[in-house]
Amino acid sequence: MRIKNYLSILAISIVIILPACKQKESKDLGKEEVENYYSEKYRPQFHFSPEANWMNDPNGMVYYEGEYHLFYQYYPDSTVWGPMHWGHAISTDLVHWEHLPIALYPDSLGYIFSGSAVVDWNNASGFGTDENPPLIAIYTYHNPDIAKAGGTDVESQAIAYSLDKGRSWIKYDENPVIPNDGNRDFRDPNVIWNEDIQKWNLLLSAHDHVQIYSSDNLKEWQYESDFGIDAGGHGGVWECPDLFPLQVEGTDNTKWVLIVNINPGGPNGGSATQYFVGDFDGHKFIADSKKTSWIDYGRDNYAGVTWSDIPKEDGRRIFLGWMSNWDYANVVPTEKWRSAMTIPRKLNLQKANDGFVLASFPVDELKNIRTDEFEIPAQDISERVEINTRSVQLNRSEMDFTFQLNSNSLSGATEEFGLALSNNKGEIFEIKYSPETQTFYIDRTKAGLNSFSDKFASKSIANYKAGDNMEIRVFVDEASIEVFVDGGKLVMTEIVFPSEPYSTLEMFSTNGAIKLSSGKLWSLNSVWE
Repeated sequence: MRIKNYLSILAISIVIILPACKQKESKDLGKEEVENYYSEKYRPQFHFSPEANWMNDPNGMVYYEGEYHLFYQYYPDSTVWGPMHWGHAISTDLVHWEHLPIALYPDSLGYIFSGSAVVDWNNASGFGTDENPPLIAIYTYHNPDIAKAGGTDVESQAIAYSLDKGRSWIKYDENPVIPNDGNRDFRDPNVIWNEDIQKWNLLLSAHDHVQIYSSDNLKEWQYESDFGIDAGGHGGVWECPDLFPLQVEGTDNTKWVLIVNINPGGPNGGSATQYFVGDFDGHKFIADSKKTSWIDYGRDNYAGVTWSDIPKEDGRRIFLGWMSNWDYANVVPTEKWRSAMTIPRKLNLQKANDGFVLASFPVDELKNIRTDEFEIPAQDISERVEINTRSVQLNRSEMDFTFQLNSNSLSGATEEFGLALSNNKGEIFEIKYSPETQTFYIDRTKAGLNSFSDKFASKSIANYKAGDNMEIRVFVDEASIEVFVDGGKLVMTEIVFPSEPYSTLEMFSTNGAIKLSSGKLWSLNSVWE
């Protein structure tokens, strides 16, 4: 071990003791703190958010021995972005989370930027044993001194390992394992085990494309190829890639899916997540199409990646995103903490016309927090109708509606139809679809506070061709609304900041009528109480 690395690790180990103790003390809360815990204005009740301070990208998502690990970009000293750490939480059900002490701290090599984590089952790294395989985290070092000096070799890739189920981490003494290649934006490594070639593959973002590497031991990496210089959107920097195989629904065919986040350049402005479907041989990814597809057309789903090492008997590919947008992330009107994650989503690859659609849908575990179920009778909707929601808390709810678009019983084809959430302050959030233009809209221009950023008040638009029926499933949680259309073929995620909770649900149809075939509402229990 080199002396300078030993000293830096020793210093970090000393620093770790203090926040870990502070974390422990925070669990011994006074009565007033317990009553107010996770109850601040705009605090999400069934989404993950940090206890306090700044959070962005999900990192190092790995499943091991019954626990889903969620690491995340974290700055413990402020509610705005700063020197990055890896925060840490675990869950056994993807819904209820336990906060753990900070996992990785900045050191002499730089801040701890985004990355991934895997279980090294065969101990290829040599850090563990066959009986106790190590967890390996691979992340980006970002050197702020080089960045300030205008240098290009700002970012490099490094690893750390854990032998105690992720509770403590040891940084590799020969870091970095992938030095900078001359790109100033050179980050966010994502590692997978590739059964076909019996090697590890790694993807990382290199400004406007991704690079692919391979390794036998997670410590020595060989460059393989690039992807994306002539594909996808290029309105901003590519970040946080993820690559995985996914069976095409209803077939025996398997394709590879490449997720790449981009900022700016999203379909409705700012940050967003694009994906490609194709083939991968462990050396080169070849996309079926170079056109951009978006995993979410809302403004607030970014840096999303998937969990590694989910057991084969489960079989799901589960996605999680950061529920914000760099256009305004640092200035949204929360005080104790800043930002939350999306609800976890199962990804399905579906054949569609001459290509594929990556559908994303809420994980079934969320059904366990339902309460106060209320069924809405089938009816024809014309003009504007207020729905009696009885005891359902709209500001913490799930809604599931099916509309019939080809009903012969209606007096005329509707120009557009949809849902509206509003409150006594006159603030309103609208979800609507136009069968004529085949366009889906979300309108938050009058949904609540927006003066904190001139980029926040917006109408998000997505082209979508509906069939004879349309299912719209909506999750509302204090300051966010997630919309899933037809099993997640179209998804739109938006954060909102109403002055007071939404208390009224309306359905509407313009210049015609639409048939509501079925509707159900549920209140959702807080996962923090």
